Amino acid sequence: MTKSIKQCLEHLKNPITELNLGKSIIVKEVENISINYRFPIKGFEEQQKSLISECINEKKFTINTTIPSHKTKGGIEPIKGIKNIIAVASGKGGVGKSTITVMLAKSLQKLGSNVAILDADIYGPSMPRMLGDYGKPGSPDNKSFTPVDADGIQSMSLGYMIDEESPAIWRGSMITKALMQMVDETRWKDVDYLLIDLPPGTGDIQLTMVQKIPVTATVIVTTPQDISMIDAQKAFNMFRKVEIPVLGVIENMSVYHCPNCDHESYIFGAGAAHKMLKKFDTNLLGQLPLNVSIRENMDSGNPENIWGNGGNVSDQGLAIAMKTAQLLAELPININKDIPELKLHNL
Repeated sequence: MTKSIKQCLEHLKNPITELNLGKSIIVKEVENISINYRFPIKGFEEQQKSLISECINEKKFTINTTIPSHKTKGGIEPIKGIKNIIAVASGKGGVGKSTITVMLAKSLQKLGSNVAILDADIYGPSMPRMLGDYGKPGSPDNKSFTPVDADGIQSMSLGYMIDEESPAIWRGSMITKALMQMVDETRWKDVDYLLIDLPPGTGDIQLTMVQKIPVTATVIVTTPQDISMIDAQKAFNMFRKVEIPVLGVIENMSVYHCPNCDHESYIFGAGAAHKMLKKFDTNLLGQLPLNVSIRENMDSGNPENIWGNGGNVSDQGLAIAMKTAQLLAELPININKDIPELKLHNL
């Protein structure tokens, strides 16, 4: 294989994410050319094949997808059954962080990866309601938990274990212990991406997570308001100081599109995310609208109706999820883990 073909492939721009393929693919030639995607692309294989054909010039090639385990901070033991951990964070409450977590989970699942969610918001766990009522975690040995299977997404939350209206009146040490139990004592199985839905702020739970949990990377959620951006910057700075990569920013409730008159209104203002991009030299992973259907389906526990219906909002979610996964795929790989092949597509 000539060097020019490899360079051509790496400089191809993924039309979904608008990112060059770069380090997110591995190009090899044995008998034929093989292109290994390190992020999920289910449903977009033909589009990617057409893109690759620009460089291959009618030669035979195969594409496959392998989700590898990426390096984390040294000195923190990996969690059995989990390849990568993405923390979903914000500095401020009410920005839709839990909704974004579910959106990423459902979209990554639709793209072909195995996904799990850990609800780390001990005081206000919302995952059981948002994912739908799928029962309670099992405990086959009275020492560990089996996560709740929420339509194919493995899920663990304190909300599965206490009544929805019961408060968790706990001190910091109890919160830390509960979080670590849910992480370490859950029987996660073949998870490509574990999404941790963090509470807002930079307190006990966030510090415990960065010190004891092998987080691969994080994403920051904000709304267009300046006050939201100010708090989001605090979360950004915290992760930067502890050397956990921030993949980018997701701006939620960016615009309201009136279903009756087609008018667009920037209810919460505009431009906050772009101010963060300039200040921190990070990525805009995407923007989601203020949408009645999102609110209704998340409140009723029917995320598939909004993130899996093939509509405009669902497509936006897929693009955000793929961009998140592609940026994570550019991080260094943990070469000490054996990575099974996920998918194989031939041309």
